[in-house]
Amino acid sequence: MATSSLGQTEINWDKLDKTKFYVLGAGIFTGVTVGLYPVSVIKTRLQVATKDTAEKSASSVIRGILKTDGVPGLYRGFGTVIIGAVPARIIFLTALETTKVTAFKMVEPFNFSEPTQAALANGIAGMAASVCSQAVFVPIDVISQKLMVQGYSGHEKYNGGLDVARKIIRIDGIRGFYRGFGLSVMTYSPSSAVWWASYGSSQRIIWRLLGQGSDREEAAPSESTIMLVQATGGIIAGATASCITTPLDTIKTRLQVSLNLLTVYH
Repeated sequence: MATSSLGQTEINWDKLDKTKFYVLGAGIFTGVTVGLYPVSVIKTRLQVATKDTAEKSASSVIRGILKTDGVPGLYRGFGTVIIGAVPARIIFLTALETTKVTAFKMVEPFNFSEPTQAALANGIAGMAASVCSQAVFVPIDVISQKLMVQGYSGHEKYNGGLDVARKIIRIDGIRGFYRGFGLSVMTYSPSSAVWWASYGSSQRIIWRLLGQGSDREEAAPSESTIMLVQATGGIIAGATASCITTPLDTIKTRLQVSLNLLTVYH
């Protein structure tokens, strides 16, 4: 298991201040979403583009959005995502941390190396958390993606998220909010497992490279060092997970923004 110094870099669910965890987590998530949301809009438009679509690259999509809608066009569906994703994130983080505690206890008797234990426990927790949160994430995805591509490449126009929801219910019923649910689970559960497994194991490997071994007592690393290691682990995890996510995510997005095709795919 981790050293006393490394143990201070780990989240202990039993001792965690849940109020700060959720409030700060929601705030950080909102801030990150504000910065990265335009990337999601551009990616979604590229994923649903047809061979006849004039905009074939990210730069051409950006120019097209700014020309027709201005900067607000880069944030279509943002309100829906924020309103729905905050409770979804709470579900995800709760499931992640509680499952991680159990998962570490499950793998500990096998005497795997520390990076392997971290990969297995974090991977199990990440997959479980993703499955639990999809019940909220998928409807938000369906609504926000329809808003992202409205009027683009022949897609219908809407008057906000409530208009999208009303039309989904009228055409497909409640099932329409879960269009692509199976693909979402297939996409994000393995992706979440890979992300958290890579994140947990890469951090431990980096700590070892920095001399924070598991067989010695050492002073706790500085906050800046912890942040740097965690950021590096996050980059490695993101790059690894994206390799398996992108193809299925493209299929899922096309399914979720399509109209009147529910029976074809289920």
